[in-house]
Amino acid sequence: MWLLCVAAVIAAYLLGSINFAVIFANAFLKKDVRKLGSGNAGTTNVMRTAGLLPGILTFVCDALKGFVACYIGKTVFFYVMNNSGAYAHPLYGAYLCGVICMLGHVFPAFFQFKGGKGVAVSVGIYAVCCPKAIIIGLTVFALCVLITRIVSLSSLIATVTVISLSIVFYNYTEFKLLSAILSISMGLIIFLKHKDNIKRLIKGEEKKIKIRRHSDG
Repeated sequence: MWLLCVAAVIAAYLLGSINFAVIFANAFLKKDVRKLGSGNAGTTNVMRTAGLLPGILTFVCDALKGFVACYIGKTVFFYVMNNSGAYAHPLYGAYLCGVICMLGHVFPAFFQFKGGKGVAVSVGIYAVCCPKAIIIGLTVFALCVLITRIVSLSSLIATVTVISLSIVFYNYTEFKLLSAILSISMGLIIFLKHKDNIKRLIKGEEKKIKIRRHSDG
């Protein structure tokens, strides 16, 4: 039975390794997005270099793979718990596969281990693990973007919001320690991948969002 859990974790990593930023940028521009703009294989850089549509597709698909990975983990752990008697709570599987999927996104096996920053993936992860937190987090993100027009700053503020809320929401349950550890782990991944953005923010040099409109002409 535990082999199913291992298989779910491996599947989560492989799913995370599908880098949609590279795929859609190549489909629309015939270029590697990691060699354009900021060099990041993520939604914002795709929007800036390839256009709004490929950027939206990247965000949706990245979020979807986080959702699917967590759902697989949740389903598999539920099956194991109910058929083996082992304590493998579905939430454990959801969070674990979520973290592994994010690692796959950041270090994708299919794309030379050079991936994105994990923000869009985290949206799908928390849609399964803590829906209330991600709804509030997305609202905070949208407001910050409208006010600052700086995506990196908005992403970091939203990340702190979601992590804090997920810890609060699970604080009085048996999952409080697990949710805190795994949520903070995902937050650290996102912040470490934004280290250059943070340096530019401190210096006041971070660019505001400016979307390139894709044209076939």
